[in-house]
Amino acid sequence: MKKSLPILENIIIIDVAAEGKALAKVDEKVLFTQYSVPGDVVDIQIVKKKSNYLEGRVINFKKYSNERVDAACEHFGVCGGCKWQILLYEKQIFYKQKQVVDNLTRIGKIELPEIQPIIDAKDIYFYRNKLEFTFSNRKWLTEPPVGAYCNTPLQETENMNAVGFHIPGMFDKVLDIKKCWLQDDISNQIRNEIRSYAFANNLTFFDLRKQEGFLRTLMIRNTTIGELMVVLVFFYNDKTLINNILEHLKNTFPQITSLLYVVNEKRNDTITDQKINIFHGKDHIFEEMEGLRFKIGAKSFYQTNSNQAYELYKIVRNFAQLTDNELVYDLYTGTGTIANFIAKNCKKVIGIEYVPEAIEDAKENSKINKIDNTLFFAGDMKDVLNRSFIENYGKPDVIITDPPRAGMHDDVIKQILFCEPQRVVYVSCNPATQTRDLQLLNEKYQVTAVQPIDMFPHTHHVENVVKLELKK
Repeated sequence: MKKSLPILENIIIIDVAAEGKALAKVDEKVLFTQYSVPGDVVDIQIVKKKSNYLEGRVINFKKYSNERVDAACEHFGVCGGCKWQILLYEKQIFYKQKQVVDNLTRIGKIELPEIQPIIDAKDIYFYRNKLEFTFSNRKWLTEPPVGAYCNTPLQETENMNAVGFHIPGMFDKVLDIKKCWLQDDISNQIRNEIRSYAFANNLTFFDLRKQEGFLRTLMIRNTTIGELMVVLVFFYNDKTLINNILEHLKNTFPQITSLLYVVNEKRNDTITDQKINIFHGKDHIFEEMEGLRFKIGAKSFYQTNSNQAYELYKIVRNFAQLTDNELVYDLYTGTGTIANFIAKNCKKVIGIEYVPEAIEDAKENSKINKIDNTLFFAGDMKDVLNRSFIENYGKPDVIITDPPRAGMHDDVIKQILFCEPQRVVYVSCNPATQTRDLQLLNEKYQVTAVQPIDMFPHTHHVENVVKLELKK
């Protein structure tokens, strides 16, 4: 007979842990759970026991915290995103600031100046400029967990088609999204209209297991200057069906400035290796920042929170302390947004990025903005940034680095230490790996400024910018 899972009663949630989980302590052991906030008193069923920690799920609330609010989104607790919607926003940024401080001081033992208060987001809903949705004939019907505050009732239905987000851990199950609070409401209108059109015209939704069906994925991108891109991805090339649905979208939503489609017959959903076809408008949209125009295609990377990206770039520029005479290396430059943003304030910017297509976008953005003091190189950072490269292009006065969540390779850190730039500006979306890298840079650098910024409200993610200066 299977042993029943133990239940612990009247557990007080005391803090927020890594990955945004709620934290309690039981008999000197740490207990992790979800869909709860500090101050909640709950009953928890234990689902995992380790030597030094426990994991459990909330099965009952005895008392609700004063830090708790109802989630705005009807899909909260099921889709897997925006897990902090039930936490007051002022508390969200409090715990993000705490995460940065804890990583740098308690874990990293790094000597710091006074850390600046986190820059909060002015828009905590509808702040994203890009969302991707999946079509599936396997709709998710399970109810949300206790405490998720999801108002969507469980409904059995014969129509199992859905367009929305994958359920975490379920590769073929998709939650049908009625209203998402992450992107401007035109995104909801377009997605819901496509669903209605598909139902009315008997269009098939993709079956991930059998690899069949017509409608596959949908991408919607928008910019602060009102440009709007829609990319529909189909599994097979039925010209009549494709033309009819795209014509319907064009006529229904005149706001669309770039209407594109892809026929993807592969087993995976990535379109980076696929041909992008123009149905209406341009093959790109533009974003603007301080008079600069940034071209964004279907495959381009661009920070997904445009307004907070501007705040982030201003912090980077300020920390770099440019005087028009510096040689700057912009490591992990992406599409060269930061490089082009600061180009007018320095002598030359050299950007390096792994993805060749991103580097082409960076060069194009320099050309569009008539910027002639940038150079961009594609390749693995640890291979490109070597002694030969540095000797050829010169030792930088300033290095800006914005690596992926995994942080920088040890070889890259060694080259930074070899270059000995006067300043390093380190942008990170992961304070833990940033702390590890700062410990290695501590050999020659001291941290002189720290500025967290909230790029993604209602999530545990926090962006952090650190200024390092060469020790005297």
